[in-house]
Amino acid sequence: MLTLTDNAVSAIRALISQPEQPPESGLRIMGQGEGAPPFQLALADTPADGDQVIEANGARVFLTSDAAAVLADKSLDAEVDGQGAVAFTVSTLLA
Repeated sequence: MLTLTDNAVSAIRALISQPEQPPESGLRIMGQGEGAPPFQLALADTPADGDQVIEANGARVFLTSDAAAVLADKSLDAEVDGQGAVAFTVSTLLA
């Protein structure tokens, strides 16, 4: 199952705690298909049918089934730059 670093939890919580976001919202990760970047990330009000839901300390991530399969042994991390832009990265978990 995809794990979230403390930085990712903090970044996701900041994104979903915006006043315009409903309380059940989360970060949705979707596969893109061939010829496109591997994943698309977007804020979502609720998980879609079939999404795997990961919750960690108030951060919610919704994974489509194809994304969940690819990210099962990965970790999601985040960095925030000086302007407040968030960049997410995925790395393989070390055994």
